[in-house]
Amino acid sequence: MNIISGIYMPDSGKLFFSGRDITKSPAHQRARMGIARTFQTPRFLQRSSIRDNLLLAADLNDNIGFFKGFLGFKGGNFDSELTELMSIAKITFDWDDDVSSLPFGKRKLLEIVRSLLTHPKVILVDEPAAGLNNKEIEYVMALLNYAAKEKGIGVLLIEHSMDLIMNFCEKIDVLSFGVMIARGTPKEIAVNPTVIEAYLGKEAL
Repeated sequence: MNIISGIYMPDSGKLFFSGRDITKSPAHQRARMGIARTFQTPRFLQRSSIRDNLLLAADLNDNIGFFKGFLGFKGGNFDSELTELMSIAKITFDWDDDVSSLPFGKRKLLEIVRSLLTHPKVILVDEPAAGLNNKEIEYVMALLNYAAKEKGIGVLLIEHSMDLIMNFCEKIDVLSFGVMIARGTPKEIAVNPTVIEAYLGKEAL
């Protein structure tokens, strides 16, 4: 994910997105091309309001520029989209609150909301269930299903929660110590003996 989103550059090979060579494109250019991402630990502009953090999405949303966004210019249907996403995520907040005042679970959900507000072609989601309770994981699922099924956004998900993986993903790649050991649908992965042995031990076979 760090290579795809532009945080790290590959040591070799090339990276293409929508038929375009983006190997040397910086992260901000990749974001404008439609690559959004979230982090296992949410990343926001610290000591800044929720409003300012969400207006970063308005910047990418219609290429209106951050400073216009900061002054209140919002392109497209930003407000209505935000209202819809916040309803799905079951989040309420005061625009002027410092983003750091939100509990961890709400910050993780808000980061997904912010990513979706940029109108991405694909969203890279890094362990969204980590540190969340069961109800918050349901809201994560709702947001990701909305992205994939309602908006046609590609979702690349790294996750250890098997319930989330099995209920959301259409295709699964399974890694063990950095090596891919299986690829298939949820039904295929659930009965794959290599996966079962790697994660549950031989006694589970």
